Amino acid sequence: MSNCWREASVAVTLCLIAAISWARPVAVESGVVEGETKDGLTIYKGVPFAAPPLGQLRWREPQPIAPWKGTRKATSFAPACMQQGVSMPGEKPPEVSEDCLYLNIWTPAKAADERLPVLVWIHGGGYTNGSASMPLYWGDKLAQRGVVAVTIAYRLGPLGFLAHPELTAESGRKSSGNYGLLDQIAALQWIQRNIAAFGGDRERVTIAGQSAGAMCVSMLMASPRARGLFHRAIGQSGGVFEPVQIAPQYLLANAERDGKKYAESLGADSIAALRKRPAADLLESMAGRVSHPVIEPRVLPVAPYDAFLSGEYNAVPVLVGFNAEEARSLTDVGATSAQTFAADIESSFGALPAPIIAAYPHATDAQARQARLDLERDLRFGWDMWAWARLQAQSGRGDAYFYYFKQQPAFPRGSAHEGWGASHFAELWYMFDHLDQEKWQWSASDRQLAGLMAGYWTNFAKSGDPNGDRLPHWPAFGSRGEVLHLGEAAVVDGVPNVRSLQVFDVVYGELRGKPFAAR
Repeated sequence: MSNCWREASVAVTLCLIAAISWARPVAVESGVVEGETKDGLTIYKGVPFAAPPLGQLRWREPQPIAPWKGTRKATSFAPACMQQGVSMPGEKPPEVSEDCLYLNIWTPAKAADERLPVLVWIHGGGYTNGSASMPLYWGDKLAQRGVVAVTIAYRLGPLGFLAHPELTAESGRKSSGNYGLLDQIAALQWIQRNIAAFGGDRERVTIAGQSAGAMCVSMLMASPRARGLFHRAIGQSGGVFEPVQIAPQYLLANAERDGKKYAESLGADSIAALRKRPAADLLESMAGRVSHPVIEPRVLPVAPYDAFLSGEYNAVPVLVGFNAEEARSLTDVGATSAQTFAADIESSFGALPAPIIAAYPHATDAQARQARLDLERDLRFGWDMWAWARLQAQSGRGDAYFYYFKQQPAFPRGSAHEGWGASHFAELWYMFDHLDQEKWQWSASDRQLAGLMAGYWTNFAKSGDPNGDRLPHWPAFGSRGEVLHLGEAAVVDGVPNVRSLQVFDVVYGELRGKPFAAR
């Protein structure tokens, strides 16, 4: 063996030892966990942040984890929380369990004292499904840009959000529901206590989410229980800013009433009886009616709009936005016609005020199909994100950065994603920089945009400002209402679809009895 070969072998061995040594056990508050190394990162999967919410802990606040002895392997993802179906078309159904309060960590740190920014991902899925281990959400590419990426689980469906008079009485806080939000808060508290062991900085935590995950971000910003647990917030295609008059099910009394009806539909005359039921049984019947957050004293005392308006919210910089064709992945408009347009809308969303319907011309069948897509985009996503940016800008307590995603990904024919365009979910492949997870015909502009978005998102996690690294300048939303349009190029422009969105302002202002706070 030559000296050159011998020296090279030693060098390789030392590199491997270094990599393995960083995968050695790490002490957290309840014991020791051991991860695995890959591509310059150390990855910890299935790390518990709260006790399993089983038996008498079902429908209670998350409890501390019992300490364990020895070293706990953190090399496999934990099951997702109980659910039916999947959170997005084409997703592989996850393994599920009621024992599901775990998180996953991707860290580029080589020492515990590096104090890297932390980005915490809250998955979407309409509060009823989704997974912290879905490959699209893996934090590897973001972590390689210098952040500690964390994905967290939370209870879903009726197990995560059931309100009921008995639960309110036993809580001692005159509240029930929002167990899923309490799980998110428990995960953020665990991160505050433990992330330094993984090279993370507890003073630079960003919460981020898409769809229902973004709605959770907006509620965490309004929650006194989440105060001090995060320092920036990212919301993608989801927020909770509409008047409660159009979502009365969010009010505790109404949620308790629906909870009683849900229990009765299962033949259960008490919460004790419901706690004895197998978790899978609870997903049947009226589960959808009780699978939503609740305005209640413990976690969400007031609606996010009112919290922002009063200034009594967790004021941090925000990065928010929505997609140009949100509804294409959510709604089949093939049968929509000019004649059926209003009835189709009412069937999906209930009776909407006439000015909203009139804001979307639908005189021909072709117009009606496009109007359905545009109205649903603005009703479910566009107005909320615009309101979020304006409320934040008006507060003067942290910048707001607003984006509009309009790139059409290379979704292939015959796939579950065919015809989606710049739809709900479409930005995820880009901001996670995960184009290579799919062997699609990605263009040069797709790859360039993925690099831009991953750069913006991680810069924001580092400093509260997405700019830097020679990226095209992204101005704060501010009084000028500037928006970064993300497509073939990153271009600063105004608020898209603003005339239609202004109609929502008028209607919602009338429902509230006062105009929108910031124009």
